[in-house]
Amino acid sequence: MSTRFDNRFVQNLPADPSSENHPRQVYGAAYSAVAPTAVAAPRLLGWSEALGAELGIAKPSAEQDEWLQALAGNRLIDGMQSYAMCYGGHQFGHWAGQLGDGRAIALGELIAPNKQHWELQLKGAGPTPYSRSADGRAVLRSSLREFLCSEAMHALGVPTTRALSLIGSGEPVMRDMFYDGRAQNEPGAIVCRTAPSFIRFGSFELPTSRGDTALLEQLVSYTIRTHFPEFAEGEELDIEAWFGEVCERTASLMVEWMRVGFVHGVMNTDNMSIHGLTIDYGPYGWLEPYDLDWTPNTTDAQGRRYSFGQQPGIGQWNLNKLAGALAPLLDDVQVLSAGLERYADVFHAQFGRSFGQKIGIADLSHEDELLGGLFACMRQTETDYCLTFRLLADLPLHLEASDAHLDEWLDVLAPAFYDESARTGEARAAWQYWFQAYRQRVNVSGQDAQQRRAEMNAVNPLY
Repeated sequence: MSTRFDNRFVQNLPADPSSENHPRQVYGAAYSAVAPTAVAAPRLLGWSEALGAELGIAKPSAEQDEWLQALAGNRLIDGMQSYAMCYGGHQFGHWAGQLGDGRAIALGELIAPNKQHWELQLKGAGPTPYSRSADGRAVLRSSLREFLCSEAMHALGVPTTRALSLIGSGEPVMRDMFYDGRAQNEPGAIVCRTAPSFIRFGSFELPTSRGDTALLEQLVSYTIRTHFPEFAEGEELDIEAWFGEVCERTASLMVEWMRVGFVHGVMNTDNMSIHGLTIDYGPYGWLEPYDLDWTPNTTDAQGRRYSFGQQPGIGQWNLNKLAGALAPLLDDVQVLSAGLERYADVFHAQFGRSFGQKIGIADLSHEDELLGGLFACMRQTETDYCLTFRLLADLPLHLEASDAHLDEWLDVLAPAFYDESARTGEARAAWQYWFQAYRQRVNVSGQDAQQRRAEMNAVNPLY
C-alpha cells in the first residue's frame, strides 16, 4: 500500500539555521531538522490495528520491513522529513523559557487514504537540540503506558493523540525510577504517536517571550490556514474567533477528562494541544476513590496544582497564557476575553450534559443538587469513582429507598465502597437521602428502565 507525505510544517515555517545536534537555544525558528538515532535491535512489541488501517500502514511483518525500521528511527521512508519542534511553556505556573521536543522527533505528515493529514512522531528516538541534559531516549515502562493509554482514551471517546506502534530498541537506558539516586538500566523503547499536529500553547508563547513577532505571526497564520481554515478569508485571519474555538475545544477536553476520572498530572502550557487533544502522557492516572485533590504526579504532591479537581481551572489559566502570547498580533487583546468566557460557558453546559448522561438524568445542570449530593456521599465514604457510575444503572428503582429496602440499594453499590462505613451512621443516612432524591428524579423523567440502563452503560466504562 503506497503512502504519501506532505510535510507542511517544515515547508511553511522557518527552520533552525544550524544543523548542530547539541543542547542550545534556538532563535527565529519553529523547528530544527534532526534525524532519529538508530537502535541496535528493533522489535515490534505493540501495534494498533485500528490506527494502522486508518493510516493505510500494514503491520510490519519482519525486522527488515521498512516501516519497522522507520518506526524504530533507523531509516526514513521516501517523503519523510524529520524534525524536532521548538516551543516554550509555563511549568507549574512559572515561565520555563525554551523547552522543545527533547526526546520526540517527527517523521513528517502522512496523508491517510481518507486524505486526512497525520503527523507521525517518535518518542524516545534520540537527542535533539532541545534535550538539555537528557539522552532523548525512553524506557519500555513509560512507552508502554503511553501506547496503551492513548489508544484506551480514544476508545473511551476522549480526544487524544493516538499511538501506532511500540518498538523495543534492544538497548538499555539508564533511569532513576524512584528519584532516589539509584539509577539502573531499563529496556529502551520507542513509541510512534500521531495527531493532526503537535502544536501547543507553548509554541506561541516562546516567540512572544522573545519579542519575535515575525515568527509568532508566521506560526499563527500557518496554524489557522492549515488546521482551522474556517477562520481565514483571503489575507485576513480571525484570530479572535480561532482563539474562541481553541477555548471551546479545551473546555470540552476538560469535561471528557472529568467524565472518565482521568488526571493528566502535568498540565503545563507546553503540554496543551491547540487541537484540544490529550497529549504528552507522563505521570497520568485515573481516580480510584473520588478525591478532588488526588494527583498521580509525585512532584506535585505538595501543591497539587494539577490535581483532579483543579483541571478545569488550570485549563482556563493556560488559555489566559495563550491569550497573552497572541496579544502582539491584536490591537485590543480584550477581544480574547469572549473566548475565555466561552470556555466557562461550554464547560458548564457540557459538564451538565455529560454527567446527566452518566446518571441517567437528561436535564442536569453542572450545579444540580442531585449531582452535588452524589459527590458528597462518595467523598464521605471513600467510594470508587468509575464503579459508582457504572453501578447506578443497576439500582432497584422499583423499590422505595426506605429503611426496609436501603440495604438492597447499598448492596448494589457495595463493590464501589472501600469499606463498610457507608452502611452506618451519618453516611448511611446521607446515601438514603440521595437514593430517595435520585429515584424521584428518574421516575419523573418517565424513561424506560432498560433503555436508561443501556444508555448509562454506554457512557460509563466498567474499567
